[in-house]
Amino acid sequence: MEDMIKQDIRKLSFEEIRQILTDMGEPAFRAKQIYEWLWQKSAHTFDAMTNLSKDLRIKLSAKFEILPIFTDKVQKSSDGTIKSRFILHDGHKIESVLIPVPDDDRYTVCVSTQVGCSLTCKFCATGQMKRVRNLDGAEIYDQYVLVNQQCMEIYGHPLTNVVYMGMGEPLLAYSSTLDSIAMLTEPFGLNISPKRITVSTAGIAKMIRKLADDDTKVNLALSLHAADDTKRNEIMPINEQNNLEILMESLAYFYEKTGNKISYEYIAFQNFNDSIEDAKNLVKLCKSFPVKVNIIEYNPIDGSSYLKADEDKINLFARHLRNHDIIVTVRRSRGKDIDAACGQLANKE
Repeated sequence: MEDMIKQDIRKLSFEEIRQILTDMGEPAFRAKQIYEWLWQKSAHTFDAMTNLSKDLRIKLSAKFEILPIFTDKVQKSSDGTIKSRFILHDGHKIESVLIPVPDDDRYTVCVSTQVGCSLTCKFCATGQMKRVRNLDGAEIYDQYVLVNQQCMEIYGHPLTNVVYMGMGEPLLAYSSTLDSIAMLTEPFGLNISPKRITVSTAGIAKMIRKLADDDTKVNLALSLHAADDTKRNEIMPINEQNNLEILMESLAYFYEKTGNKISYEYIAFQNFNDSIEDAKNLVKLCKSFPVKVNIIEYNPIDGSSYLKADEDKINLFARHLRNHDIIVTVRRSRGKDIDAACGQLANKE
């Protein structure tokens, strides 16, 4: 007889697990125990679920499987940033980055949501890869768990923040992104404050509205990178269907509905978007709702003609924004010597 195809138990809701256990003649409270093992204790085998009877563990193993991700490669930067490549159950690979800032007691994990990406942003290494598939919510959750273990081992400190800024577009892996956020934030999961989570998007207006309607408590970051449509169309083809006017309306809706923090990510490219005229255009986009601007050093990638803006120009640009009462942070690149910085994730060997 052929082996029965096992079901991935981490794709089931609490109610579905409870119903299956009831049908097996097990008491309903077993579902709560299993759910805690999966999402609070991050168990990767049924044998680890020691408060279940051996008989039940054997039955669960026969019927279900757990498909964790595994660490494939780890690289440490000279600045303390750590990039991990993980291998998925089907052999595909993704990357996550641990960004430690010990002086601020801040330890951030940057997680991926897709294998590859479909958006073809001109400055991004991931954008040169094809999108193979979306990650499952559990595969995003596992990145947090494994990098948190790494953070504890190396820095003696748990992760403090999560940013959905790795490989892929989180709002095009929407259900998986929300599933993972639930497992990270809910009391039956890891119980992390959603205020410590930021979801970044290249700008999918209708999904930003959906994020607001679904009453998520997370912060939102827009990968803006240009403050006029002509320039943004050139570097981010997604802007042709989601222009700045449409995007600003969706962000205003998000803020009005949720009150959650919004930030703009703005990579400064030499002689492209780093002029005072560009800064004036950006000021206009900062007036509709409270927003913080993160100016980011560009990390050149193979196959791209864009260059990092000069430091003096970045400082003048930032000063112009501050003179208009806009909160600005200039972010220096972290982990660029191991291709772990913004826009560099590409599963290189």
